[in-house]
Amino acid sequence: MDKSTTNELSLLVVSLLKGVIVRDEKETRWQHLMRLEARVRDYVTVLGLELVVAEEDGYAFLRQHENDPEDQHVPRLIARRPLSYPVSLLLAILRRRVAEHDATSGDARIVVTVDETRSTFETYLPANSDEAKQSDRFSGYLNAVGRLGFIRFLRNDETRFEIRRLINAFVTAEWLVEFEEKLAAATESDDTPEGTPL
Repeated sequence: MDKSTTNELSLLVVSLLKGVIVRDEKETRWQHLMRLEARVRDYVTVLGLELVVAEEDGYAFLRQHENDPEDQHVPRLIARRPLSYPVSLLLAILRRRVAEHDATSGDARIVVTVDETRSTFETYLPANSDEAKQSDRFSGYLNAVGRLGFIRFLRNDETRFEIRRLINAFVTAEWLVEFEEKLAAATESDDTPEGTPL
């Protein structure tokens, strides 16, 4: 392997260890990944990781292999992120919005308004008389989801955002079931629901 290929491979693996590679944001890096995908896959397998590439949707990331009970346990390299209940709730709402969109529309992009999303979100919370405080909190939750890479605000329009299809890879049917079970258990016991880690 020549030096430039080694450098590209190193850059790809480090980038993937830091987070998601999105085609629209890093076109050159994406092209290198498409060319070196097999080598990246082989390299990260040694670390107990799996390369996930969604070529159609334009993103790639690393996922921890779940340990086989008979195998020697490999320490977790990619930590699961603990999420608060409000952020978990918002992710569940956005993931359902993706499913609804796909069932009714042929458009690849999923663009929604902040107000529409906040309105849906607030139906799951107890009534609060301080609307300004509740609005600020919601903005914080939405920004947290943005930092995770699941939404992107439109340029020059902070009233609308795009839900990125990357959410499908993390907020899976199993994740939604786990979240709903926690929500149901908390409702029965009048406890504050817990978030579901990613």
